[in-house]
Amino acid sequence: MKKIKTDGISYIKLVPGANSDWYYGSDFEQGDLYEAETAFKDGIRIKGRKFCLVHYPDGTVCHPVAEKDGSYCGECVFEKNGIYILNVDFNKSIIQIIRFDCADHTTTVHAEMPLSDVKDCYNLRLEVSPLTLTRQCVGDNEFEIVWPEKVKLKMDDHDSFFLRDNDRLFFSRWHEEGDGADYRYWVETVVKDLNGDVLEMLKGDVMLMPNGEIWNLE
Repeated sequence: MKKIKTDGISYIKLVPGANSDWYYGSDFEQGDLYEAETAFKDGIRIKGRKFCLVHYPDGTVCHPVAEKDGSYCGECVFEKNGIYILNVDFNKSIIQIIRFDCADHTTTVHAEMPLSDVKDCYNLRLEVSPLTLTRQCVGDNEFEIVWPEKVKLKMDDHDSFFLRDNDRLFFSRWHEEGDGADYRYWVETVVKDLNGDVLEMLKGDVMLMPNGEIWNLE
Protein backbone atom coordinates (compact mmCIF):
# COMPACT_ATOMS: atom_id res chain seq x y z
CA MET A 1 0.00 0.00 0.00
CA LYS A 2 1.34 3.44 -0.97
CA LYS A 3 0.84 6.28 1.52
CA ILE A 4 0.25 9.70 -0.06
CA LYS A 5 0.77 12.75 2.15
CA THR A 6 -1.98 15.21 1.17
CA ASP A 7 -2.08 17.39 4.32
CA GLY A 8 -5.31 15.81 5.50
CA ILE A 9 -7.20 15.81 2.19
CA SER A 10 -8.91 12.42 2.18
CA TYR A 11 -10.55 12.37 -1.27
CA ILE A 12 -9.20 13.14 -4.74
CA LYS A 13 -10.71 12.92 -8.20
CA LEU A 14 -9.47 13.19 -11.76
CA VAL A 15 -8.78 16.68 -13.09
CA PRO A 16 -11.27 17.15 -15.98
CA GLY A 17 -9.45 16.62 -19.28
CA ALA A 18 -6.25 15.23 -17.73
CA ASN A 19 -6.59 11.64 -19.01
CA SER A 20 -5.62 9.59 -15.95
CA ASP A 21 -2.43 11.19 -14.66
CA TRP A 22 -3.50 14.18 -12.52
CA TYR A 23 -5.94 14.19 -9.64
CA TYR A 24 -7.03 17.01 -7.34
CA GLY A 25 -8.51 17.32 -3.89
CA SER A 26 -9.52 20.00 -1.38
CA ASP A 27 -11.11 20.40 2.00
CA PHE A 28 -14.66 21.66 2.44
CA GLU A 29 -14.46 23.22 5.88
CA GLN A 30 -16.13 26.38 4.57
CA GLY A 31 -18.14 24.78 1.78
CA ASP A 32 -17.81 25.57 -1.89
CA LEU A 33 -16.70 28.86 -3.40
CA TYR A 34 -20.16 30.44 -3.20
CA GLU A 35 -20.63 29.40 0.43
CA ALA A 36 -17.23 30.88 1.29
CA GLU A 37 -18.22 34.13 -0.42
CA THR A 38 -21.47 34.26 1.57
CA ALA A 39 -19.58 33.64 4.83
CA PHE A 40 -17.09 36.40 4.00
CA LYS A 41 -19.93 38.87 3.38
CA ASP A 42 -21.36 37.89 6.77
CA GLY A 43 -18.10 38.84 8.45
CA ILE A 44 -16.87 35.27 9.03
CA ARG A 45 -13.15 34.70 8.72
CA ILE A 46 -12.20 32.77 5.57
CA LYS A 47 -9.14 30.76 6.52
CA GLY A 48 -8.29 29.67 3.02
CA ARG A 49 -8.67 26.28 1.46
CA LYS A 50 -6.39 23.28 1.35
CA PHE A 51 -5.91 22.24 -2.29
CA CYS A 52 -3.59 19.64 -3.76
CA LEU A 53 -2.71 17.99 -7.05
CA VAL A 54 -1.57 14.37 -7.09
CA HIS A 55 0.28 12.83 -10.02
CA TYR A 56 -0.38 9.20 -10.98
CA PRO A 57 1.29 6.72 -10.80
CA ASP A 58 4.20 8.08 -8.73
CA GLY A 59 2.03 9.82 -6.13
CA THR A 60 3.81 13.19 -6.29
CA VAL A 61 1.80 15.79 -4.36
CA CYS A 62 1.83 19.51 -5.26
CA HIS A 63 0.14 22.45 -3.54
CA PRO A 64 -0.18 25.12 -6.26
CA VAL A 65 -2.52 27.37 -4.26
CA ALA A 66 -1.39 28.23 -0.75
CA GLU A 67 -3.87 28.59 2.10
CA LYS A 68 -4.36 32.30 2.67
CA ASP A 69 -6.78 34.23 4.86
CA GLY A 70 -9.60 35.70 2.80
CA SER A 71 -8.77 33.62 -0.29
CA TYR A 72 -10.63 30.55 -1.53
CA CYS A 73 -10.27 28.33 -4.59
CA GLY A 74 -12.80 26.50 -6.69
CA GLU A 75 -12.28 23.51 -8.98
CA CYS A 76 -9.86 23.10 -11.87
CA VAL A 77 -9.50 21.95 -15.49
CA PHE A 78 -6.66 20.67 -17.67
CA GLU A 79 -5.68 22.26 -20.98
CA LYS A 80 -2.47 22.27 -23.04
CA ASN A 81 -0.20 20.73 -20.40
CA GLY A 82 -1.46 23.06 -17.69
CA ILE A 83 -3.93 22.75 -14.84
CA TYR A 84 -5.97 25.92 -14.35
CA ILE A 85 -7.41 26.63 -10.92
CA LEU A 86 -10.10 29.17 -10.09
CA ASN A 87 -9.23 31.29 -7.06
CA VAL A 88 -10.96 34.29 -5.46
CA ASP A 89 -9.22 36.74 -3.14
CA PHE A 90 -12.12 38.30 -1.24
CA ASN A 91 -9.88 40.76 0.60
CA LYS A 92 -8.70 42.24 -2.71
CA SER A 93 -12.02 41.59 -4.52
CA ILE A 94 -10.33 39.84 -7.44
CA ILE A 95 -10.87 36.62 -9.36
CA GLN A 96 -7.74 34.78 -10.41
CA ILE A 97 -7.12 31.95 -12.84
CA ILE A 98 -3.96 30.21 -11.67
CA ARG A 99 -1.95 27.99 -14.01
CA PHE A 100 0.05 25.01 -12.78
CA ASP A 101 2.57 23.80 -15.36
CA CYS A 102 2.45 20.00 -15.48
CA ALA A 103 6.02 19.77 -16.79
CA ASP A 104 8.01 21.87 -14.34
CA HIS A 105 5.39 22.24 -11.56
CA THR A 106 5.62 26.05 -11.52
CA THR A 107 2.61 28.21 -10.73
CA THR A 108 1.67 31.52 -12.36
CA VAL A 109 -1.35 33.84 -12.42
CA HIS A 110 -2.78 33.29 -15.90
CA ALA A 111 -5.56 35.90 -15.71
CA GLU A 112 -7.05 38.28 -13.17
CA MET A 113 -10.29 40.29 -13.12
CA PRO A 114 -12.40 42.27 -10.61
CA LEU A 115 -14.83 40.29 -8.49
CA SER A 116 -17.40 42.92 -9.46
CA ASP A 117 -17.46 41.35 -12.95
CA VAL A 118 -19.90 38.76 -11.56
CA LYS A 119 -23.10 39.07 -9.55
CA ASP A 120 -21.75 36.43 -7.17
CA CYS A 121 -19.71 33.21 -7.22
CA TYR A 122 -22.69 30.89 -7.62
CA ASN A 123 -21.79 28.20 -10.19
CA LEU A 124 -18.67 30.13 -11.16
CA ARG A 125 -16.38 27.64 -12.85
CA LEU A 126 -13.75 27.01 -15.51
CA GLU A 127 -14.54 25.16 -18.73
CA VAL A 128 -12.73 24.21 -21.95
CA SER A 129 -12.07 24.60 -24.82
CA PRO A 130 -10.71 27.27 -25.10
CA LEU A 131 -10.22 27.95 -21.41
CA THR A 132 -13.33 29.84 -20.31
CA LEU A 133 -14.68 31.21 -17.04
CA THR A 134 -18.45 30.75 -16.88
CA ARG A 135 -21.29 31.37 -14.49
CA GLN A 136 -24.82 30.02 -14.67
CA CYS A 137 -27.81 30.61 -12.44
CA VAL A 138 -30.38 27.92 -13.16
CA GLY A 139 -33.07 29.66 -11.10
CA ASP A 140 -32.83 32.78 -13.25
CA ASN A 141 -32.09 30.80 -16.44
CA GLU A 142 -28.98 32.91 -17.00
CA PHE A 143 -25.70 31.80 -18.51
CA GLU A 144 -22.68 34.02 -18.95
CA ILE A 145 -19.09 33.85 -20.10
CA VAL A 146 -17.07 36.06 -17.79
CA TRP A 147 -13.68 35.58 -19.45
CA PRO A 148 -12.03 35.74 -22.04
CA GLU A 149 -15.14 37.24 -23.72
CA LYS A 150 -18.18 38.70 -22.05
CA VAL A 151 -21.32 36.87 -23.16
CA LYS A 152 -24.70 36.69 -21.46
CA LEU A 153 -27.72 34.74 -22.67
CA LYS A 154 -30.89 33.10 -21.44
CA MET A 155 -31.34 29.35 -21.06
CA ASP A 156 -34.57 27.35 -21.19
CA ASP A 157 -36.04 26.06 -17.91
CA HIS A 158 -34.39 22.64 -18.14
CA ASP A 159 -31.05 23.67 -19.64
CA SER A 160 -27.60 23.34 -18.13
CA PHE A 161 -24.34 24.35 -19.80
CA PHE A 162 -21.57 21.74 -19.81
CA LEU A 163 -19.13 22.18 -22.70
CA ARG A 164 -17.59 24.73 -25.03
CA ASP A 165 -16.05 23.91 -28.40
CA ASN A 166 -14.64 27.19 -29.72
CA ASP A 167 -17.74 29.23 -30.68
CA ARG A 168 -20.18 26.38 -30.00
CA LEU A 169 -21.83 26.16 -26.56
CA PHE A 170 -23.36 22.85 -25.46
CA PHE A 171 -26.37 22.73 -23.15
CA SER A 172 -27.99 19.62 -21.75
CA ARG A 173 -31.81 19.80 -21.77
CA TRP A 174 -33.94 17.26 -19.91
CA HIS A 175 -37.57 16.36 -20.54
CA GLU A 176 -40.14 14.30 -18.72
CA GLU A 177 -43.75 13.36 -19.36
CA GLY A 178 -46.42 10.96 -18.15
CA ASP A 179 -46.90 9.20 -14.80
CA GLY A 180 -46.39 5.72 -13.39
CA ALA A 181 -45.82 3.10 -16.08
CA ASP A 182 -46.18 5.82 -18.73
CA TYR A 183 -43.46 8.03 -17.23
CA ARG A 184 -40.72 8.96 -19.67
CA TYR A 185 -37.50 10.91 -19.14
CA TRP A 186 -34.98 11.83 -21.80
CA VAL A 187 -32.12 14.21 -22.50
CA GLU A 188 -31.12 16.09 -25.62
CA THR A 189 -28.24 18.46 -26.35
CA VAL A 190 -28.77 21.99 -27.58
CA VAL A 191 -25.85 23.62 -29.41
CA LYS A 192 -25.84 27.42 -29.51
CA ASP A 193 -23.50 30.09 -30.82
CA LEU A 194 -22.15 32.98 -28.74
CA ASN A 195 -25.22 35.05 -29.63
CA GLY A 196 -27.53 32.42 -28.14
CA ASP A 197 -28.88 31.25 -31.49
CA VAL A 198 -29.52 27.49 -31.78
CA LEU A 199 -27.15 25.81 -34.25
CA GLU A 200 -28.41 22.26 -33.85
CA MET A 201 -30.35 19.89 -31.61
CA LEU A 202 -28.74 16.52 -30.88
CA LYS A 203 -30.44 13.41 -29.59
CA GLY A 204 -28.92 12.09 -26.39
CA ASP A 205 -25.90 13.32 -24.50
CA VAL A 206 -22.45 14.59 -25.54
CA MET A 207 -19.10 13.71 -23.96
CA LEU A 208 -15.65 15.22 -24.34
CA MET A 209 -13.19 12.33 -24.66
CA PRO A 210 -9.55 12.32 -23.40
CA ASN A 211 -8.16 12.80 -26.93
CA GLY A 212 -10.29 15.92 -27.47
CA GLU A 213 -12.96 14.26 -29.61
CA ILE A 214 -16.60 15.04 -28.89
CA TRP A 215 -18.90 11.98 -28.82
CA ASN A 216 -22.66 12.19 -29.18
CA LEU A 217 -24.43 9.30 -27.40
CA GLU A 218 -27.79 8.73 -29.07
